[in-house]
Amino acid sequence: MVNFKRLTERAKDVVEKRGGSDSLKQDADELRGIAKGPGSLKDKAKAAGKAIKDPGERGAEKAPKREGPHKDAPGDRPEAGRPDTRSK
Repeated sequence: MVNFKRLTERAKDVVEKRGGSDSLKQDADELRGIAKGPGSLKDKAKAAGKAIKDPGERGAEKAPKREGPHKDAPGDRPEAGRPDTRSK
């Protein structure tokens, strides 16, 4: 059986260790920015892992920058809207 009182106390302790509820909100905003930003899923996961290590938003990198055309999503390429230029 789950001891919800103990679980709640542990959650409160973790939030306080990370800097309180304001810091938690900043972490969520930072992760949201990384998730919505450009880059591959792998790059976003790495950036999110780095961001979570530091409590609160401290100017850490928001989202990784893409390098080269191989990182572009299909809709980001100019030829993606033209059916006669499909990649093979």
